[in-house]
Amino acid sequence: MTLFSHREYRHLFGAQLVALFGNGLTTVALGLLAYQLAGPRAGAVLGTALTIKMVAYVLIAPLAGAWADRVPRRIALVGLDLVRGSIVLLLPFVGQVWQIYVLIAVLQSASAAFTPTFQAVLPDILPDERDYTRALSYSQLASSMETLLSPLLAAVLVGVVSFHWLFTGTAVGFLLSASLVVSSRIPDATRRIGDTAVLDRILAGVRIFTATPRLRGLMGLNLVVAAVGSIVMVDTVNLVQQTLARSESDVAWLLAANGLGVITVALSIPRLLERIGQRTLMLTGAGVLLAAIAAAVAVSTATNGDWRYPILFPIWATIGVGTGLVLTPTGRVLRRSSNAEDRPALFAAQFSLSHACWLLIYPTTGWLATTLGFTTTWTVLTIMAALGAAAASTCWPRRDDQPLAHIHDPDAAPEHLTDTRLLPDGSHVHAHPIVIDTDHRHWPRLDELTAVTTQP
Repeated sequence: MTLFSHREYRHLFGAQLVALFGNGLTTVALGLLAYQLAGPRAGAVLGTALTIKMVAYVLIAPLAGAWADRVPRRIALVGLDLVRGSIVLLLPFVGQVWQIYVLIAVLQSASAAFTPTFQAVLPDILPDERDYTRALSYSQLASSMETLLSPLLAAVLVGVVSFHWLFTGTAVGFLLSASLVVSSRIPDATRRIGDTAVLDRILAGVRIFTATPRLRGLMGLNLVVAAVGSIVMVDTVNLVQQTLARSESDVAWLLAANGLGVITVALSIPRLLERIGQRTLMLTGAGVLLAAIAAAVAVSTATNGDWRYPILFPIWATIGVGTGLVLTPTGRVLRRSSNAEDRPALFAAQFSLSHACWLLIYPTTGWLATTLGFTTTWTVLTIMAALGAAAASTCWPRRDDQPLAHIHDPDAAPEHLTDTRLLPDGSHVHAHPIVIDTDHRHWPRLDELTAVTTQP
């Protein structure tokens, strides 16, 4: 049975696809709108707008994760799509920079609630590990197709109509997404027993992140992706139109090259994961990103020459390759690091914490590029990316998928102590792959492992 024979997944994938394509048109149009309103300061305006987006993601996503198991998922997803479609229809009428900021704040707050809820649905409708892995690849492929084809479509459209019409395309995408969600049968989240405090639910995903070594490594990789990806998201418009004196269509073509790199990797991820571990694959992606930004810094030192625009294509595509290698397996890492009832909170935490990295990087990129130029800005970003890669390699153990021996107190849940060995002090010991939950509040410590091996 093929993955697309699952009716619910087919509808959800279609909803994701059309919403992404509409959102991709907005990404291009927003950059062009910023340039129209602010001219040479477009990078700073776009950087501020994207910073507002990240603030919304960081603040709203944990709240969405906390309530994801308390509200009907289908109603929530449809309502958020309708909010996003309505806001986007207002963007063509913007005449001042502050209006961009207000509308982006509302739009991205809705997106911040939508995305982690959508991500948490996938493992519930696709319990098989291989199906879920393929679904993650297809989701990344959809994002990559949007990154690749939306700029191509935008490049064609802006040649015949005003870029303001791109916002209309976004609204249509959100409406189609809502209709596909309505036609699906999305299961509600697994409910916890009892009424856990709201603050505890908000912080549940963050606690799992801080207590799980591989997830601390993932945070370092999030920083690498943000530091390198920001030169594509923030600086492409000014680099192409102001520095290189090229057209709006050339902006879209260069963004499409980045998407081509991501899509190439997304098609290969399922086969790669059968032969290469997640840690190795994702750290390789970080290395590719570091090489790409180093090449970008080298190109930025040139002051003239028509060769600069063509040479950016392989660099932007390489950034896409590295991004795909890091992001595509992320869902699998989150799934193996959580139980079903904690999954919405953990996906929300990843969404929020990863975008906290973008929150740090976006204003740095936008304002530094405006005041100090691309070479200095990209050098700073290279250093930040290198620090993130080093943290990921250090925090993420090489063999973290093996059963780990650990000790439980006598008052642990009885159903969890059925296969344990009783120690002289009355505590229990056994070994299995660890997931942070109510029975395992911390990762096994070195002194704990030593106690296990030395006691009879």
